[in-house]
Amino acid sequence: MRLDGKVALITGGASGIGLATVRKFVREGAKVLIADINFDQAQAAADDIAGEGFQGNVAAVGVNVAVFAEVEAAVARAVEVFGRLDVIFNNAGIAGGRPLLDHDPDVDYAPMIRIDQDGVYYGILAAGRQFRDQGTGGVIISTSSIYGEQAAELAFTYSAAKAAVISFTRSAAYELAEFGVRAVAITPGRVGTAIINQFSDELKTTFASEQMRNVMTEPEEIANVVAFLASDESNVINGTVVHVDDGYSSFKKRLDLPTF
Repeated sequence: MRLDGKVALITGGASGIGLATVRKFVREGAKVLIADINFDQAQAAADDIAGEGFQGNVAAVGVNVAVFAEVEAAVARAVEVFGRLDVIFNNAGIAGGRPLLDHDPDVDYAPMIRIDQDGVYYGILAAGRQFRDQGTGGVIISTSSIYGEQAAELAFTYSAAKAAVISFTRSAAYELAEFGVRAVAITPGRVGTAIINQFSDELKTTFASEQMRNVMTEPEEIANVVAFLASDESNVINGTVVHVDDGYSSFKKRLDLPTF
């Protein structure tokens, strides 16, 4: 098991990519603290996983990643429960948007920046300090997005926040290398989570067509990559962006080719 003995904190861990990653990490031998703004959902997930034969390997904590003190407390809780911290997966986030000129900054800018951008910064800072104090190194993995590298419809604020995650990752890798810490960002494309699955079948078909295989990515497929990045097998992957988008960022649009 590639994560045997490691302790991880996963934000947004009660659903979607986060929950799939919690399950993957536990199966790979890690002990995991599920951190989520919905504590009841996080605790239910922890109880469910523990009941599958992983008693003592998973716990839950409520956290609003937009509040630094709560992120610090989540890191401290991981150490209290499991004795150390080896990996943080800054995955919590929200989506949505509207045309720029229709923005209400208090609604369409500030909340997303606080969660998708500041929340990652807080996770990097709190975990980075813990890794330094432990003297054992660590891994920081943060969820950016394909939107963090390109413009898209209704995504002015979201794209900015996700671009910041990429910049944070590069800078964290540079500054924390002396403490044996690696930092990596992932950029998911169209993933079949509740955020996307709420849309019509027609729109989901359009989303799927934006990826190379014409299918939506499953959360478990992202979790597989995150587990690899958290493991010692990826020791030379540092300060970079790992595209987990099934080719979304490699092309613009499929065309019906003309007859020549």
